Amino acid sequence: MIPLRDTLPHRRLPLVTLLLIGANVVIFLWELSLSPDQVERLVLRCGVVPERYTQAGVTGTAGAFLSEPWPYVTSQFLHGGWMHLIGNVWTLWIFGDNVEDRLGRVRFLLFYVVGGVLAGVVHTLSMRASPIPTIGASGAIAAVMGAYMVLYPRARVVALLPIPILLMTFQVPAVMFMGLWLWMQVASGVAGAGGVAWWAHVGGFLVGIALLAVFVPGTRLRQTAN
Repeated sequence: MIPLRDTLPHRRLPLVTLLLIGANVVIFLWELSLSPDQVERLVLRCGVVPERYTQAGVTGTAGAFLSEPWPYVTSQFLHGGWMHLIGNVWTLWIFGDNVEDRLGRVRFLLFYVVGGVLAGVVHTLSMRASPIPTIGASGAIAAVMGAYMVLYPRARVVALLPIPILLMTFQVPAVMFMGLWLWMQVASGVAGAGGVAWWAHVGGFLVGIALLAVFVPGTRLRQTAN
């Protein structure tokens, strides 16, 4: 199930969303200019490596995080390939503009970064012994999706169902689309499907919902249509 667009227009230019997309694209193009060895060193240094933070136990985890927290931010702007990048920035474009409308530019930027950091922490705690670096904006974007579901549950999402031979598009309420998306992330995580930080997605989504209580006090599911 691939989101194509939503039916909720933004009220003003989504400047921060566009800048975040631009930053991800520019940094990825810079990655392409590096040698394979340079890319490997970059990912190891700027990606989130769970065992780096957990090998000393719970106390060591907190200490390691406080002494070297920046990979939880830098990892959000690195991607492993064109499809990884395109999938993330496309999803951010679909849902980020409306959340930026509601939060305002400064709060949205802070929300995005904090959501990504906390999604990375969830991944670290769920994959404590992993030596594999994690990169990508999907944790932060999952937080945006969680916020979108709460703020605009009745907005319609146009999605593509990639069935062999026949490609089908359909519209569903945002709350239904997000619920199905979240179920797929949980199911994949439980099944142990490799190559994707499923629990970072789940954590980011739930963090995004929780953060609304801080960024937009008193927020509840809105009856926003279209």
